[in-house]
Amino acid sequence: MFAFDFSPLFRSTVGFDRLAQIAEQVSRLDDSATSYPPYNIEKSDEDSYRVTLAVAGFADSELAVEVKENALVIAGRKSEKNESGDRYLHRGIAARDFARRFEIADHVRVVGATLESGLLHVDLVRELPEAKKPRRIVITNGSPGLVDKAKKLIDTHAA
Repeated sequence: MFAFDFSPLFRSTVGFDRLAQIAEQVSRLDDSATSYPPYNIEKSDEDSYRVTLAVAGFADSELAVEVKENALVIAGRKSEKNESGDRYLHRGIAARDFARRFEIADHVRVVGATLESGLLHVDLVRELPEAKKPRRIVITNGSPGLVDKAKKLIDTHAA
């Protein structure tokens, strides 16, 4: 197992505590428990993503896609259990229940899910609010009195 030391990162950044928590959660996961069902994560363009899970044998009514806080949770529960093992000579298609969890960023939202040919596609989009988008600040020549004027305006409206 690898150990990560985030102390150099935390000395020069603010607000990245969640990064350490996510890295710790991922390092604790058991690989055998996370191998079913197989999945792909694709980046369609700059702000679009797609998570695809191979869910052969599951109907759309047996699948659930939920967003809880900053996690995308995809679960499958087989409604009908075939208890007769005598029927199968070989059973290579897994039909067990699963729950797969993906951590998603703050401004990423799920826009849709489709089931096609045994593949569940979940589409995600990153939408930055206007306040988070980069903006250009105009540099003007003149006195620093603009800041004082702005403060006076704020004070008069607050009173």
